Amino acid sequence: MIVYKFGGASIKDAEGVRNLAKIVSDTQDQNLVIVVSAMGKMTNALEKVHNSYFKSMPDKQDMLKTVKDFHYHLVSELFSGSDNPVYSDLENLFNDAEKLIAAGTSFEKDYEYDKIVSLGEIISSRIVFAYLQSQGIDIQWVDMRTCLRTDETFRDARVDFDLSTKLINEAFGKQKGSKYITQGFIGCSANGKSTTLGREGSDYTAALLAYFLDAESVTIWKDVPGILNADPRLMPDAVKLKEISYHEAIELAYYGAQVIHPKTIKPIQNKNIPLYVKPFLAHKEEGTVIHDVHENLIIPPVYIIKTNQVLISISPKDFSFIAEDNMSLIFAKLAKYRIKANMMQNSAISFSIVADNDESKIHYFIGELNSSFQILYNQNLELVTVRHYTDEAIKRVTGSRQIFVRQLSRRTARFVIK
Repeated sequence: MIVYKFGGASIKDAEGVRNLAKIVSDTQDQNLVIVVSAMGKMTNALEKVHNSYFKSMPDKQDMLKTVKDFHYHLVSELFSGSDNPVYSDLENLFNDAEKLIAAGTSFEKDYEYDKIVSLGEIISSRIVFAYLQSQGIDIQWVDMRTCLRTDETFRDARVDFDLSTKLINEAFGKQKGSKYITQGFIGCSANGKSTTLGREGSDYTAALLAYFLDAESVTIWKDVPGILNADPRLMPDAVKLKEISYHEAIELAYYGAQVIHPKTIKPIQNKNIPLYVKPFLAHKEEGTVIHDVHENLIIPPVYIIKTNQVLISISPKDFSFIAEDNMSLIFAKLAKYRIKANMMQNSAISFSIVADNDESKIHYFIGELNSSFQILYNQNLELVTVRHYTDEAIKRVTGSRQIFVRQLSRRTARFVIK
């Protein structure tokens, strides 16, 4: 059994779906599970539908129509006639969505989010499934909500490993040459409520399937040659890393590298399953492999840049120490608003965090702490991380720019820069 995962950028249009079919056709008699994300920017579009619906805005049906039009246009380019069953599939799915957003909300925002946004993956998998069948590929469609069991932490659900192992092995048989297509990002609670695993959670789904099914490998198809040591849009001389260890991949993901989702590595590392990152448009090239590495690999400096960051510095108003009771309060508020601290630093009387500048979350977080602490913050910053740094690499990213915070360890240098 092998697992392929195709992201939204790969299947953003009809040509992308056709290229996916070529890759699957080249995978001869192997057992294969295909995991797909929502197409193109449809997760963002469905988030707008959810926001409009939750606020009872008059444009919610127009927002949904934008999603409908995108998918119907793509389908019209894939199929010559209108008699393919995928049309009735889409009609049923969109009718249900229209009825949902026409009704009043439950005022449980995250619960409503998972009901609406999970539609993107369901639609995507039905379209790709129909196209693969039309190309003579013998394949079965599986609704991941029937077999990936989670709790009800909506928008960031936690997986029930014991129950999911049983259900997934029942859903994905292992007869020679069997092929399946399913959805990333989504699952279902024991009470039948749709859940999602967090943004970019489709990589995690692929890793979980590999873990549950004891797969030989996972391949994530991307619009890059593999894992690069920098974003080529920012550094044109970026080079591909031929191989890295599980440990290095976790470090890069933690610091914000966009190629691999942070939760992806643990399931495959636990069973020593290699993960390949390969170029979608040149599928016979090697790409990058993440696997168990015993020797020390020589890795060039790796640059990770997170933009639109906010630096928040928190100090007690009475100049008391940042002690355990203060820290526990701060972390409770971070958890309440689901704010991930991308970087932390503390002194005797202050504690600073760097986070993505999601203004709706940051505003309420600061508001709740204002009564007890003095808060200073700076917006429009960059968080630059250099793994395997050299003096030259540090000079390259800092230059003469203003540095607010710097941290250096044995292998990693980090800077908060204006």
